[in-house]
Amino acid sequence: MRIAALQMCSGTMPEPNLSALDALVGEAAGQGARYVLSPEVTVVFAENREGLRHVAGPWDGNPAIARAAGIARKHAVTLHLGSMAVALPDGRFANRSVLFRPDGSIAATYDKIHLFDATLPDVRAYRESETYVGGEAAVVSDAGAFGLGMTICYDLRFPALHRALAEAGAEVLAVPAAFTVPTGSAHWEVLLRARAIETGCFVIAAAQGGVHENGRITYGHSMVVDPWGRIIARINGDETGVLVADIDLEAVAEARGRVPALANSRQFSLSVNGAGAS
Repeated sequence: MRIAALQMCSGTMPEPNLSALDALVGEAAGQGARYVLSPEVTVVFAENREGLRHVAGPWDGNPAIARAAGIARKHAVTLHLGSMAVALPDGRFANRSVLFRPDGSIAATYDKIHLFDATLPDVRAYRESETYVGGEAAVVSDAGAFGLGMTICYDLRFPALHRALAEAGAEVLAVPAAFTVPTGSAHWEVLLRARAIETGCFVIAAAQGGVHENGRITYGHSMVVDPWGRIIARINGDETGVLVADIDLEAVAEARGRVPALANSRQFSLSVNGAGAS
């Protein structure tokens, strides 16, 4: 099966981003891709809650969802909108991934569970929890030809989530992202390969890349990793583009047979010998 990851440099207004999405999905479909993943914050890459307030609407009647559904229908692909901001009643937003079938209907949604609240050396603090509300449910969906485990960006650092997705039937793990350059250059590739090796899944990672209107700089380097941890396709840089790869789902069973880590996993208790022990 042929799949595609889109690398984008999304701006702060929906319409140009959705037009760029349409063009890139068309390019991927033209190369034979049947499943297409876009990056995190595809629709609007705003800096904070105030930046989203006038451009990101609620779920019901959301024009960006209707537009993305139309793109899936137009190009007859399973379109995985990596994520978009959806307004919630408390003034914050859900960072929501949406999986569209080729007829434009919605197969699944997933709200990003893990929020990036951190201060990096020589970089200002990031507080996603000031803008977003974390999700509570992991999601595996039928993506037409394979079981799809849905994650978003910072989720990549939490292996327990990916194991749970694989144990629930995921054969492909989707990682739409907007990694910063310092964390991307240090950890992006090794984390993607680790999640593939640990779960025996294909990992498809679609990244934001370049200098954005909001002043952020993202790492790019979208890639596809096979269940043995080998990178089978990648974009070596932060330029906008389409990454296409052919995957053989038999490789999932093969990798899990060679190293049956999922099957061999055991429950265990934990004993911590702290102060006061004799």
